[in-house]
Amino acid sequence: MLIGAHVSAAGGVEKAVGRAVDIGAECMQIFASSPRTWRFRPIPESNSDKFRAAAEEASMGPTVLHASYLVAIGSPDPSLAEKSVQSLSDHLQAAEQLGALGLIFHPASHRGKGFDAVFDQFVSNVQKALDASPGDALLMLETSAGSGDHIGSKFEELGRLIKAIDSPRAAVCFDTQHVWAAGYNIADRDGLEATLEEFDREIGLDLLRSVHANDSMRELGSSVDRHDNIGDGLIGEAGFHTIMSHPAFQEVPFYLEVPGAGKSGPDRPNVEALKRIRAATGG
Repeated sequence: MLIGAHVSAAGGVEKAVGRAVDIGAECMQIFASSPRTWRFRPIPESNSDKFRAAAEEASMGPTVLHASYLVAIGSPDPSLAEKSVQSLSDHLQAAEQLGALGLIFHPASHRGKGFDAVFDQFVSNVQKALDASPGDALLMLETSAGSGDHIGSKFEELGRLIKAIDSPRAAVCFDTQHVWAAGYNIADRDGLEATLEEFDREIGLDLLRSVHANDSMRELGSSVDRHDNIGDGLIGEAGFHTIMSHPAFQEVPFYLEVPGAGKSGPDRPNVEALKRIRAATGG
């Protein structure tokens, strides 16, 4: 189990490696382009070469990219859906260029139409994005907190989608705060066991390929997406000890997306908190 974090790639993707090293991260997540605009800036080959060299020198574990927050491939707006497919394709190609494990994206909202109503469109659009960006980079659907009309707060939904997408590159990112907010009591040993049994039944534990490690500001089942620093939230250090002790997570990289002590994102104290918990589990 490697402990990592989301770090900034401002000024060139290669600079993200040093930022990850500075906070003690063993793997990292980055944005390949601004997550709040449609415009995608391709990564110059010289920068990707420097990134690969820096990551190798630092013995950095798997890198993952996070997709734009604007992506909504189940949108009833054809223009928005088309832009979303192009954005996923662009980011998947960037992941391939960097030698990353893959790209994580939010399944987003069905915009009130209902999951079944957008199911075929969602599957078709994911397949288009994968077809347009050949390679080995995974496309990981992130578990949702369940607010509003968001897709993926139930493992059954993610499982149905992945089975229909029918690609060896389709996988899942397990966000601890989102799963907690969706009503899965992962802080409790029996609750975690039941959660992972359902995950395995509906999706398959072999498709659990990354974890967003976030404590929660909101209570179990709140459906609210609010991350907290490790140990400061309602999952708590004891909850993360339970999670990190489970065999299902032993070979899966963890990526922090917490606010940090200074509200500037994941930092060394949060990385060290997870490392202490990992050590206490015997990992």
